[in-house]
This record gives sequence, C-alpha cells and structure tokens, in this order.
Amino acid sequence: MAGGMHGGRSRPSLGERAADSGVGPPPAPDPPRPPPRTAAAGRHCWVHAPPGGDGTVPGLLVEWRQHSGGWQGRVAYAVPGPHGAVLVEAWFPAGSLEQR
Repeated sequence: MAGGMHGGRSRPSLGERAADSGVGPPPAPDPPRPPPRTAAAGRHCWVHAPPGGDGTVPGLLVEWRQHSGGWQGRVAYAVPGPHGAVLVEAWFPAGSLEQR
C-alpha cells in the first residue's frame, strides 16, 4: 500500500504544520537607498577633485545609481575651457560628493 501502513492521513502534512506554526516567510529586504549624505536628485552638491577642475567645484546632482563598488551620483558641473565655461556631466563615487 502506497504511503505507509495506515489508511488515510493520521496527521497534518508538512505544509499544513508549517502554516500552523505561525512562522511566516522572511520579510523582503528593503530596496537599496542612496547615501544619506546627499539628498534627492536635482540638488546642489560639491564635487571633490573632478577631472578638469581644481580642488572642489560646485555641481548639480542629477541622479543616483548603485554600482558594483557602491553608490554613484551623476553630476553636471562647469570647468574653464578655451572659449569660456564647459559643462561636464559625469558619474562620481558617492564619497566624492558632498552637500553643504
């Protein structure tokens, strides 16, 4: 006889026992968030040591993305060019950006 010696079910199934235990599936993890140091996109920020700039330059944070090395911010900033200011847009590690 398939299923053992006893006819019918003598106890609840494993699924029924799990449902009755009161223990549910683990909660879904929270989605990753941008670094708390800088707020939402479209905000002023300072860019430390950008290519073509001296020291720290003002910039506009456009968006965030999570990269394999951590969070990165897409920033627009201006650098001096031969005929005036040149607008640059680049991705920077979150550690290079600061809100004041």
